[in-house]
Formats: sequence, C-alpha cells, structure tokens
Amino acid sequence: MADSLTRREQPGRSKINMNQDHEVHYWTRHLNIAKEELQKVIDKVGNSAAAVRKELAAD
Repeated sequence: MADSLTRREQPGRSKINMNQDHEVHYWTRHLNIAKEELQKVIDKVGNSAAAVRKELAAD
C-alpha cells in the first residue's frame, strides 16, 4: 500500500528513511544534527538508528 499523504505514521525507531521528509525531520531533531550530517553518518554506517547513534556517540 502506498504511503498516505494525509495521515503520517510515527517514524520507525529502528531504521532511518532519508526519503521521507517527516522521518528526516524527526531524526534530525531527535539527534540534534543537520540533515547533511545525518546523511553522512548514514552513508558511513547504514540506516540503522542504533548504528547512527553509536557513530555519533563515538565522535
């Protein structure tokens, strides 16, 4: 089923989807980083939220 344009679901907590604006907004606010920095980390470690958190903690 296609994503609803009027009803937004809670972003998944285990994966970060950079193709969904509302998820990017959630994760950038939650992690307190810019979209570009989030993309760099995802390019490096993948889209697992746990891996991204771990990478950010290591910096």
